[in-house]
Amino acid sequence: MTVRNLDILFAPKSIAIVGASSRAGSIGAMVWTRALCGEFSGPIWPVNPKYQSLGGESVFADVDALPEAPQVAVLCTAAHTWPGLVERLGQRGTKAVVIVGEAAQRSASGPAAQQKTQTSHTNADEWTLRTLAAARPHLVRIVGPASLGVVTPSIGAFLGAPACSVKSGGVAWVSGSNALTNGVLGWARARGLGFSRIVALGDEADVDSGDILDFLASDPSTRAILLAVETVRAARKFMSAARAAARNKPVLVLRTGRDDPFDRLYGAAFRRAGLVRVDSLDDLLDEIETLGIGRVAASDVATVITSDRGVAALAQDAFASAGDELAPWPAAARDAVAAALPRAHAGNPLLLGDDATAADFGTALEALASYRETGTVFVVHAPTHSAPVAEVARTLIAERRHAYRGLLACFFGCVDSATRDELHANGIPVHTTPHRLARGFARLVDFRQGRELLMQTPDGLPAELPEDIDAAHGEIRIALDNGIGELNGERAVRVLSRFGIAVKPGPTDAPTSDAVEIQTRLLNHRVFGPVFEFRAEGALGLADALHEFALPPLNPILARDLVMRSPRSRELPAEMLLNTLTALSQLVCYIEEIVALRLVLRVTRDSVAVHEPQLTLGAHRKPLAIVPYPRCLEETLDWRGMRVTVRPIRPEDEDAHAHFVAANTAEDLRLRFFGAVRSFDHSQLARMTQIDYDREMALIVTRANGEGVDETLGVARAIADPDNETAEFAVAARSDMKGKGLGSLLLSRIIEYARKRGTRWIVGEALRENSGMIALARNSGFELTKTEDPGVVGFRMRLCDAPSQPRATS
Repeated sequence: MTVRNLDILFAPKSIAIVGASSRAGSIGAMVWTRALCGEFSGPIWPVNPKYQSLGGESVFADVDALPEAPQVAVLCTAAHTWPGLVERLGQRGTKAVVIVGEAAQRSASGPAAQQKTQTSHTNADEWTLRTLAAARPHLVRIVGPASLGVVTPSIGAFLGAPACSVKSGGVAWVSGSNALTNGVLGWARARGLGFSRIVALGDEADVDSGDILDFLASDPSTRAILLAVETVRAARKFMSAARAAARNKPVLVLRTGRDDPFDRLYGAAFRRAGLVRVDSLDDLLDEIETLGIGRVAASDVATVITSDRGVAALAQDAFASAGDELAPWPAAARDAVAAALPRAHAGNPLLLGDDATAADFGTALEALASYRETGTVFVVHAPTHSAPVAEVARTLIAERRHAYRGLLACFFGCVDSATRDELHANGIPVHTTPHRLARGFARLVDFRQGRELLMQTPDGLPAELPEDIDAAHGEIRIALDNGIGELNGERAVRVLSRFGIAVKPGPTDAPTSDAVEIQTRLLNHRVFGPVFEFRAEGALGLADALHEFALPPLNPILARDLVMRSPRSRELPAEMLLNTLTALSQLVCYIEEIVALRLVLRVTRDSVAVHEPQLTLGAHRKPLAIVPYPRCLEETLDWRGMRVTVRPIRPEDEDAHAHFVAANTAEDLRLRFFGAVRSFDHSQLARMTQIDYDREMALIVTRANGEGVDETLGVARAIADPDNETAEFAVAARSDMKGKGLGSLLLSRIIEYARKRGTRWIVGEALRENSGMIALARNSGFELTKTEDPGVVGFRMRLCDAPSQPRATS
């Protein structure tokens, strides 16, 4: 996972356009023109030996002639020039390069042309590989080739050739398709909508969707992310980044290629990562309005305010169709509205009446303000003589503070651009139909519900294997040593029984009418690695009972989410089935030599049994796309007269971590976080506790308090860079536990973790007045170093003599 230099890509201080041109229709001309239109405040240097000047700007003959290294360069030149240009730019200090051109022309046809095109593609791949090789020593990031570009509208940085100008907004757009990106930009521009970031990834030779998601996860200017993808390049990296992003903000994804037999697998991966999948481009575009203008609604229910009974009926139908719910009002809310608006029908929808005025809409908002259970407010209005759209809009703007859980509007397309822009400026999204409004709200609800799955971190391999699992390992090893690649019959039964999976011996008999047979397979998918596929037929052989994919590891909660998507879920014995699915997941996670399996799960109302299991063995398989909780790092010991546990942090530690922070003095928090800190909100605590074990580690020390509840006494963190060259650490002990050796206990274990991981260096920093941390680092063997800030002391320790290989990202 790498976001290296992406901050510079999105906020450069200087830009070079290599291949800038005045030739109409050329890529160089389009990129140069668009760069100048952005009103970028820094220098933009054109580079082309064919010109002395362009539009009054002096042109440089080559990149070596530039007055200084551009932070970002856009290449509009032929593929054979890329490696040399990137090498020279990297030597000078350029941090990112956007390659707009394609590596080869792809429009040839006919036998001779096809052969030429095939050769051209080979050369294209070679030029791309050479470009990446030239970039690597200088840590230059490459976007593309074949990228439309990267745009940060807020600073006027247009690094490419988008078809139109772009306004600044709160939504980021990420796509591999140039044509789709141009279409979306044009659509948004016509509606006065803007973006925080725009990235057209092109061929994703280096920077891919996972990298961009990881950057956008903590980008303060981005409130939501819209992602259009066809495939995923590196599953583990993508899942890590997507999960991190979805914890902080809505991420909506559109995937093309519904005819792909593994499209359901992509859907399962998106759901597991907390992404909200949309079915059409229209839905995705609507979210530019909903998410880019307004704040995310904080409710699962809504209240509709309108003046017309027919409009109210349309709104109700739209909400029902989208699966939304109108809020049931408490009696006090009805009484408050009836008192404030005696002529209105005080219910949900709230009917103000045909003669309602614009002021009545404001009165309704104020009357409902104290009753948060009424949910998000949706004003659905067709213009009337007594309540013109412009007047209603001004009232909503003036009274928007009363809509605590969010305010969205629908004016049936009758809003002029000036009024629309004024609503946008005040954070009120505007939709053209109740149907679009309701579907947009439904996706926000999906996002909030999906975040609950992100809390699930199923167990990984324990430090010491239980006897039964160890025995299963032994049977697998014996089979492989004897050249046996398939286990079925009694051999398979013995392995599965070690995990508590009930197997019925013999052939599968004819199913009874009350049984559901789930054909279960483990596939070693080329992108996502080991994944489960579950199929069950419905009545009359129709495949409507169940067809789902799932990414291990699973636990009962994740298994329930899977099963509940079957129309026959109520007929299934929940606890037994969920436990069986979890056990199958443990089998796959614990025994990596199982590369595939097939079996039948026969499920009745009161039983679950496995039939005809078959296990395929192999020495290697692709890694899991999601890293399980590393139970192997758990350790319980007696320390200073206390029984404590050292273990990786888990999502359910959020409350304990909040208490841990609150138990520290203001001074200790300042020393730890380099500034005044009072407390952390939910999103910040979630980021601390819901970590991705493929990317970082946080070890905590816990003990049971007087009430038997675990409390956190200290934490040590280590986050490695993408190449596993350097890990940055931090240690904190609760204020009342300082001076007892807790920091030393944690620091020694986080150092050992990084060493076993193959990290070359572990580094850290502390404020110069933090004498305790400085003494701890020195006593632990760290070398003290200077930093750019005289008030900060650096530490470093060599863990390995040579740099390790970068971690696998698939």
